[in-house]
Amino acid sequence: MKQTTGQKYKVRFSHRMVMLVLVATFAIFFFRVGVPFGVQAFVVNLFQPYGEKLEKVGFVEFQDGVMASVRKENESKFSKSDIVSAGSINKEFIFDFSWETRTIEEHGYAKGKWEWYAKAQALGEHAIVLEPWYGFTMFSILLSIFLAAFLTMMMPNSIGWMAVLFERQIENTKIKIRLQTGFPDGIVNMLIMPDNNLADYDRVEAEKIFRFVWDRTVTEGVGSGIQGVRFDEVFDDSVELVSFRNHSVYARIKEFFSDFVVKEIEDVKDGLIWRKNHLLFGKGLRIYMAHHFTEKYSNNVTGMAYGGAAVLIVAIGIRGLKLIPASRPSLILFAILLEFSMLVLMAVTLFYTEEEERMDRMLKKMEDASRSQLEIMRGQQYDIHQLTNALVGQTADIIKKRVEQSITEYMTSGDAMQSAIADEIGKKIMRSIKESYMDGTK
Repeated sequence: MKQTTGQKYKVRFSHRMVMLVLVATFAIFFFRVGVPFGVQAFVVNLFQPYGEKLEKVGFVEFQDGVMASVRKENESKFSKSDIVSAGSINKEFIFDFSWETRTIEEHGYAKGKWEWYAKAQALGEHAIVLEPWYGFTMFSILLSIFLAAFLTMMMPNSIGWMAVLFERQIENTKIKIRLQTGFPDGIVNMLIMPDNNLADYDRVEAEKIFRFVWDRTVTEGVGSGIQGVRFDEVFDDSVELVSFRNHSVYARIKEFFSDFVVKEIEDVKDGLIWRKNHLLFGKGLRIYMAHHFTEKYSNNVTGMAYGGAAVLIVAIGIRGLKLIPASRPSLILFAILLEFSMLVLMAVTLFYTEEEERMDRMLKKMEDASRSQLEIMRGQQYDIHQLTNALVGQTADIIKKRVEQSITEYMTSGDAMQSAIADEIGKKIMRSIKESYMDGTK
């Protein structure tokens, strides 16, 4: 039994498992390594001592990536192999984004195992304590989902989650083109064929297909007296197939149907290029985002962006009421990163959303299509009227005369008369024999 598109490109257990393993692996990596490194680099670069301040204090990197200020004369005594201690630092600048517990007695400052610690003059009198469990967990998961999706775009269809979604959308969009245009599969395949394949295509067959499309996309009225450009006037042996299709044929389809149909054709053509080389993920991503994700999930993304904005407003409001201390801004960071992620997703969705066609052009195309259908119906009506007149109208007398003439010719034919006389003589002889037999038996 032949598989349907949905069955052939179905997301299976193997796709889900690969995606889940990738997301879990990347989430752990980002949360344990990537995010701490990025946050530390950002914070230290902004609040570390610089300029004249470095002439008064030393700034040293200790073990586990801890960076703290020390007395200027002791700066050369410490290195990355040394553990930070209460006797080694002067507690003016401390940046600790490690996963180790610190105590005042041993290290000179206190923080929990799942906390990050930052202290600097520009940050205020009190140190900033970040709690990454709810401040950065969500952000790490979102980053891992984006990266896992990116990698599965380039994987084989057998294990690539996004790859199989791209394949399914290519086939679905081909079906949409066929339904919207009414063209058979052979013509649709020609229209979406990559340029390098079309250049090697049989020219005779290509000409037949182009001629069919050209005649099918006539926009002028049949009875208006306006004649469009004929196919033979623009296509000859010197015309390149690729250039003619990409400019003349596409332009004619665009004018007869819509801009969106041509955009679907071009995006499917790019999708077929991605099918041959999955490293060209951008071409596959466009057809999936433009013709599936934005159409189906656009409102969902907008709703999530508004939801993230609501969370951010509430968090800032609570902070304004002093219910969130300035030294523990993790909830504010969570709200900011949530809204940032939703806005990025919304921006990507808008980037791939197709622009709506101008209303005046849509009305013009609807008018042309209606006029074309009306002229066809008028032509059919005229043909039926002519046929009716031929049967029961002005030619009725002609038909009557033809019938009478045929009968006369038959009756005056010598062969016909002889055949009729022979039949009558035979019937009389048989009747006489039958009567004689009946008399003899009495």
